[in-house]
Formats: sequence, structure tokens, C-alpha cells
Amino acid sequence: MPLSRGLDRALEATVALSFTRLGPALRRSAEGWREPAPGALKGQNILISGATSGLGLHTAGQVAELGGALTLVVRDEAKGARVAAELTERTGQRDIQVHRADMGELGDVRRVCEGLLAQGRPLHGLVHNAGALDDVYQRSSEGIEKTAATHVVGPWLMTELLRPALERAGRSRVLWVSSGGMYAEPLRVDALEMSPEGYDGVIAYARAKRAQVTLSELLAEELKGAGVLVHAMHPGWVDTPGVERSLPRFRALLRPLLRSPAEGTDTMIYLLTAPEGEVGTGGFWLDRARRPLHRLGKTRRSDTPEERARLLAWVRGRAGVHQR
Repeated sequence: MPLSRGLDRALEATVALSFTRLGPALRRSAEGWREPAPGALKGQNILISGATSGLGLHTAGQVAELGGALTLVVRDEAKGARVAAELTERTGQRDIQVHRADMGELGDVRRVCEGLLAQGRPLHGLVHNAGALDDVYQRSSEGIEKTAATHVVGPWLMTELLRPALERAGRSRVLWVSSGGMYAEPLRVDALEMSPEGYDGVIAYARAKRAQVTLSELLAEELKGAGVLVHAMHPGWVDTPGVERSLPRFRALLRPLLRSPAEGTDTMIYLLTAPEGEVGTGGFWLDRARRPLHRLGKTRRSDTPEERARLLAWVRGRAGVHQR
């Protein structure tokens, strides 16, 4: 077994070492990671949701530096405009659009997608990054529990609505930014929307992230004949404003070992720029390698064809989309 493969497996077995900044540092050195070529995304249009802070902001900067045009979907339009101006000044990229939408509000998602489709532009990359870990129960205006709406229903609906633009690109990629927290929760559709009684934001978040990974696989199978690659990834444990706000104790304990935004987004950029034959479709990734979907028996046992079918029926029902 090559040294790099053995080291990678040893890191994955520890979980903690794999998810911290030690993971990418050791893997980069052992595997000889190469950076994308200058201009690797020139001529491509990449949509990123949640692009005004944390991983989304850093991904937008990297895309612009590689020559990619940007479509930023943000909740705060004024903040999005400031980010666009700063990116233009720093990278020289002037093809940056800003669209306001809360990904948990399906009316917002439909409105933005209608406007984008009306432009007739191809969409080469769709990065589902928007999200938050909230400790207070909320519902969307459509009556969907907010974590499930923002992380699952909204992104799925956006992918469905923007399929013409993705297919127009000839070859395109859809990326779901999930979380290693999904390893703790089984796929249970009936538990995906938590109730106000006993609501736990960490559990709701992990369940939504599990659903994201499953939907990514289902979409990859559905879209593989249309020239659209679909992947999910998790960034490891990254020091972001969201972690600082939602998990202060976790951050205080592990801060010296938390990844930088650049280390967290490396795999996103890799999946946007690597040759199709190198990455394929339908994977769940960390640090430029496909990872297993399960670490616990309870999650493996829950992941049945029947439960996957229920998830797809649930998300279609919540989104109000009929089966094709």
C-alpha cells in the first residue's frame, strides 16, 4: 500500500485528526496536491449561495481568482453588493451578479431562478453552501421547519428549476456543502422536520446534512445522462463565523486545530476544476478523496432504497414539484 494511502486511512480512522487542520496538511504533503491552473474557471458561470461570509465567501474569492464569473445568492443584498465590489477590486472579476434570496423561502428560490433562466446564460457550477445551525425552532412561510427548508428543500428546488441552465452549459457541476456531523444521524424522513417540543438545532442540522448527501447521490444518478456531475463534500472542522456563533464551546476547545477557510474550501475548488474522469459523479468527499457514507451501524441500516424513495417523495411534496 502506498504511504499516502496508508496515511489517509490512518487519519480517517481517527476522525478527529482527519477533520482538523492536520488532515489537509498531511494529505497535501503526502499526496502532492496540485493547485488549479491559472484561469481554470475562465468562461464559466458559478452560482454560490450563502456567499457573504465563511466558506461561501472564500469560495467566491477563489472562483473569481480563477477567472470564473459569479452569481451570488445572498440574504442581505447590501452586504452582497459590498462583497461583489471587494471581489472585483481584489481579483479584477467584474462579471459578478448579486441576487437576494433566503434559501429556506421557496418563493424566493423560485423568483431568483426565474430571473436567472430569463437571462439565458449557461450555469457551469451550482454550489449549495447557504445554511445555519440555529438553536431556536422556526418555520418558513410555507410552514416547513426552517433547517430542513434551508438545507434540503430550497437547494433541491433550486437544482430542479435551474436544470435548463445547467444542461445548457454542456458540462456542469452541482456541489452540496454538507457536514461531518451527518455521520451521527440516520436517514429518517419522518424525523427530518423536528417539532417545537424538544427542538435541538444540532440534531436538526445533522439530519438535514444526512439528507443532503442522500439527495446528492439520487441527483447524480438522475442527471448523469444530462452532462451534470453532482457531488457532496464536507469541509472538516473549519473556524468560521457560523461555528463561532453556534458552537462557541467547541470552537474554544479546538480552535488551535480548526481548519482555515482555505483548507475547508479546497475540495470544493478541486471538484469544480478537476477533470471529469478524475472525479466522476455521486461522491461524498473530504480532502480530495471520496469518503464512506456511514461510520455507524445505525445509519447504515437506515439507508434503504425504501427510505431514499420516501426522502425524494417528501422533498418533492414540500417543494410542490411533480415527478418528471
